[in-house]
Amino acid sequence: MRLSVVGCSGSLPGPDSPASCYLLEAPGVDEQGRPRTWRVVLDLGNGSLGALQRLVDPASVDAVLLSHLHPDHCLDLCGLYVLLRHRPGPPRPDRIPVWGPAGTADRMARAYDLEPAPGMHAEFAFETYVDREPFAVGPFSITPVRVEHPVETYGLRVEHQGAVLAYTGDTDTCAALTPLCQGADLMLADSSFVDGRDHDAGIHLSGRRAAQTAVDAGGVRRLVLTHLPPWNDPQVCLEQARAVWEGPLDLAGPGSTYDL
Repeated sequence: MRLSVVGCSGSLPGPDSPASCYLLEAPGVDEQGRPRTWRVVLDLGNGSLGALQRLVDPASVDAVLLSHLHPDHCLDLCGLYVLLRHRPGPPRPDRIPVWGPAGTADRMARAYDLEPAPGMHAEFAFETYVDREPFAVGPFSITPVRVEHPVETYGLRVEHQGAVLAYTGDTDTCAALTPLCQGADLMLADSSFVDGRDHDAGIHLSGRRAAQTAVDAGGVRRLVLTHLPPWNDPQVCLEQARAVWEGPLDLAGPGSTYDL
């Protein structure tokens, strides 16, 4: 499968990147057994829908997976709703599945000032995560894992033909990160905080804590730091991670791609 970074700015869009959004693509077959490419979007934070359109037609994605309901991870679902509802031409024949925490459908309706019914239900088929209960989207097997953040938040473990992507979402260090990240070919890790500067507990990882999580989980092949706020110096986060992690290490950047 291929991971494309659409947006990686933390907490809000930055001057060089939208907020969180990642595109996963993998080969598979349709209901008739014909080859096709399957696409899922991990998070759709503010500013990301524009950049996503440079890669794919957003109306063609097979599912949107929201880690949690902070605006920098979900708000551009409102724009996708507008695109699906009002773009000229034939409508999509089915609804796009949207997976998220409890209350996602009502939260997104409020964000666009809609009544909960019908809300966005004509465009999206809303599904609710159950902690550590896998589900499938085409050839992808996805396991949501509840992590530590001030609101209900899930890391996502995505598997395809033996390859594993572990996306931490927004989280502080917690025991749940071990089963989420263990043996991942690529660990896409929150790195919002800077050690020595940020002290609030239960919110975010730092570069060092993300690296320590990868070490503790075991078997992680590549670590990619993401969710970097515009006020951070990314090189500081990278250096703090490098003090702990000796394997392949990258800073996420809009347009970066990784083949797993």
